[in-house]
Amino acid sequence: MSSIKNYLSLIKFSHTIFAMPFALIGFFLAVMQSPDSAHSTVPGWHSGILAPASVNELGITFLLVILCMVFARSAAMAFNRYLDRRFDAKNPRTAIREIPAGVISAGNALAFTILMCILFIATTWFINPLCFYLSFVALAVVLGYSYTKRFTPLCHLILGLGLSLAPIGAYLAVTGKFALLPILFSFAVIFWVSGFDIIYALQDEEFDKQHQLYSIPSWLGKSKALRVSEILHLLSATCIVGAGIYGSFGWLYWLGCAVFVGMLIYQHSLVKPTDLSRVNLAFMTANGIASVVFALFVISDLFF
Repeated sequence: MSSIKNYLSLIKFSHTIFAMPFALIGFFLAVMQSPDSAHSTVPGWHSGILAPASVNELGITFLLVILCMVFARSAAMAFNRYLDRRFDAKNPRTAIREIPAGVISAGNALAFTILMCILFIATTWFINPLCFYLSFVALAVVLGYSYTKRFTPLCHLILGLGLSLAPIGAYLAVTGKFALLPILFSFAVIFWVSGFDIIYALQDEEFDKQHQLYSIPSWLGKSKALRVSEILHLLSATCIVGAGIYGSFGWLYWLGCAVFVGMLIYQHSLVKPTDLSRVNLAFMTANGIASVVFALFVISDLFF
């Protein structure tokens, strides 16, 4: 049991709360936008055609989407911890993490990463051909993020891109085709995640400078980095509003939109260049509420 807890801590399983709600939005958006929501269509891998899907088939697809989210995110986080282990050991804030603290060995972390990648790819095989082929692209993005902080301060955008695959991926799992609305939600995720990751990175501004690691705070300083974060969150809010207009959503959606935007504003009120004491409150609590509540209202709007 303690080993399971250690690995859940390694991958920060609680952070799944950020992207998972948007994956659920993508899934239910696809189900309800099908010609007949009671008889949605799920692409069949072996038949190669769109066949009427039973409730059981949709349930299986839903489970596979959840598993894909868990496996891909677990692989990304474990690999990030593996790759950053030497930097984490030098940083007082991160020295207590599982690998530098000796709780999990680097070799076991890498083996766990490989296992999660295999499980992710295998799971997409049972969804549809497009998801399977794109699984390699998805892994390249979510694993590649860990390298970007070594050469570009735009690493925050790559992290956002990785999490933004959630609504598109879930939508593709049901429909097997791209559509503008889930793409709008994905852009909202890119800007939202990038913005709050910049806030989180404020804590390591000096450490990043000393060890030649790139981030917006280490490049521009705390004050300008916060301005960039505000701009990104403004773009995220714009995408959320745009998705609401394009999708002709009802009042429940707009209530969720108000909560989401309100949480963006709230987290920026918590963090100042001279006061980072409430960064974790802004990072975890505000963004967790934003994603979960927004998803609940959006999904409710789709059904009611």
